[in-house]
Amino acid sequence: MLAKRIIACLDVKEGVVVKGTNFIGLKYAGEPAELSKRYASEGADEIVFLDISASEEGRKPNRNWIQLAAEQLNVPFTVGGGISTVDDAREVLSLGADKVAVNTAAINNPRLISDIAEKFGSQCVVVAIDCKREGNGWNVFSYGGSEATGKDAVEWTLECEKLGAGEILATSIERDGTGNGFDCKLTSMLADKLGIPIIASGGAGGEKDFLDAFTKGKADAALAAGIFHYGKLSIVGLKQYLKKNGVEVRA
Repeated sequence: MLAKRIIACLDVKEGVVVKGTNFIGLKYAGEPAELSKRYASEGADEIVFLDISASEEGRKPNRNWIQLAAEQLNVPFTVGGGISTVDDAREVLSLGADKVAVNTAAINNPRLISDIAEKFGSQCVVVAIDCKREGNGWNVFSYGGSEATGKDAVEWTLECEKLGAGEILATSIERDGTGNGFDCKLTSMLADKLGIPIIASGGAGGEKDFLDAFTKGKADAALAAGIFHYGKLSIVGLKQYLKKNGVEVRA
């Protein structure tokens, strides 16, 4: 069994890291270079940068902080937000990113997933899916959680896998920033149906939430932002806790 991964997420807007609840009420949380460097030194297995307003504003990711991250980080990092073409992906990867995350652009043009995968390999393609529970299922949202697509989250992830996605980043909008725990039902359902890794996102409030994500939720990785930004939980302490509870994590 592969070791579970702990991923630190930095939501970037106007060049700084922000964090809110349920995708709204954004507040300043730090500087991208400073926080990412800190998390890498603390043992984060990966860093995810999401330029959360890029798609809505119709612009590309900021190349300056991508270059700075590449110069400073010694762990793999992913960049998402504003990547809508193969050329966008090429530029981000050429600047030093290990993976690209696509969300709204892939919903609008699913072929983008296969185009990037065919050019750079499935291992470079993360499809980020923001969703809310509706009845017995989950509705996928685009443009930073502002527009309902009518797509079923499970059906959409299966389509993404067929198109060449290497990984799914599944974020529960309702859980985001609440500290109420990951949506383990969502991740376990995806894990049962998919053959690619699932990253749990949205709702981390404490160590047990990560344990639940890996055991009950069957996630391959768990991602968090605010709980790390504001010092509520250290990555070092989290990994020690997980090891004590029988979860294999990277050193």
